[in-house]
Amino acid sequence: MIRKLLSRVFKLPERRPKPKVFPFTQHGVRRESISPAALKITSRLQEAGFAAFVVGGAVRDLLLGQHPKDFDVATNATPEQVHHLFRRSRIIGRRFRIVHVMVGAETIEVTTFRGGDDTVTDSEGRILNDNVFGSQEEDARRRDFTVNALFYNPSDETIVDYHHGVRDVHARKLAMIGNPVQRYREDPVRMLRAVRLAAKLELRIDEPTRKPIAELASLLQNVPAARLFDEMLKMLFSGQAYQCVRMLRQEGLHQGIFPLLDVIAEESAGADFIRLALENTDRRIREDKPVSVGFLLATLLWGQVQREWTRRMDFGDKPIPALFDAMAAAERIQDDQLAIPRRFATTMREIWALQPRFDNRDGSRPYRLLEQPRFRAGYDFLALRAAVGEVPQALVDWWTAFQEGDEAQRQALIAAARHSGEARTGAKKRRRRKKKPNGQGQPMDDGE
Repeated sequence: MIRKLLSRVFKLPERRPKPKVFPFTQHGVRRESISPAALKITSRLQEAGFAAFVVGGAVRDLLLGQHPKDFDVATNATPEQVHHLFRRSRIIGRRFRIVHVMVGAETIEVTTFRGGDDTVTDSEGRILNDNVFGSQEEDARRRDFTVNALFYNPSDETIVDYHHGVRDVHARKLAMIGNPVQRYREDPVRMLRAVRLAAKLELRIDEPTRKPIAELASLLQNVPAARLFDEMLKMLFSGQAYQCVRMLRQEGLHQGIFPLLDVIAEESAGADFIRLALENTDRRIREDKPVSVGFLLATLLWGQVQREWTRRMDFGDKPIPALFDAMAAAERIQDDQLAIPRRFATTMREIWALQPRFDNRDGSRPYRLLEQPRFRAGYDFLALRAAVGEVPQALVDWWTAFQEGDEAQRQALIAAARHSGEARTGAKKRRRRKKKPNGQGQPMDDGE
């Protein structure tokens, strides 16, 4: 502090931390662990006289013994210089310009070292524009957590560390670079990122980094809905989705931000349903199997849909129109909280709309349902509902046998369902319509 005061008064040169350079013998990360595309890009940049490093999460994950999902590159070359070197590339971004370089089927994000403190912020301290280039040291200081401020040089297999990131990786500690309050105000999404990384990588959030989160959680309400949706997807597909959601609640980051996840804390079938869906998603990601955004969103919002569906049928609406009205009501609520892209919302609605059709197992209807493009997703959704006791397991077993059986077996299943009286188990008898609180009791148009 005294040195800073003296440097302001006497204009002394500010003391800059010297980076620690770790050779391969101290970190054990071979260049063969790096994506061939990232190796090609760093090599070409260095041959052209520029500095180039693999940075951030890829280095962190390799030190933790994990396989990185993405390999990013940082360089002192400007976006225009990078674009000039690589024919298959494009410059993107407004707040900070970056270059996407395509090598084969892989796309590598190449960023120019970010500069110091010449940034534009709003009244809350949030960064609005930081399209400023700088040195490697400044770039390290601008990164969020120490474990993400690591630079790997494939040419000599060294790691450049300005903020004790290697030490924190080995200690499994997540610590903010700089003043956590200021850094969270610059970008409130860093609070969500702290929770996601801690849950995904089993890191302990350093106390000075963790303490301001509850106090500053309200800043997330000013973050654009589309950006919150993207961050939520990163958490849900982190491979530790259930743990992420639990940590969100522990740190007070759920209320007003992701209220659709609140049901997990409730002791109810709805909570069990979502927990099972998240655990299944985590398992599929760990097994490197495909996952569906629309399917998972359908599970998260199903509790809202189901409650409204039941309420409308209690007032005498038929199942199909009641379900569609319930779906529309749930979507209206979420439109105010999350910007769910149309392609995911469409998948969600199609999965929900199939559910009452599984009850009807008479005549040609099972065959028509089997031909639906979303049949498999709807069937998996039905299986989740059965797992928490929402529908009979026998219904799932029937559809399992029907889709796997030959024609004779299918006809026998339909006949057995008809004989037992279960062929139309979902066609509930229409009740006498109750008077609604607003005094209106006009029946709605029926509609399948």
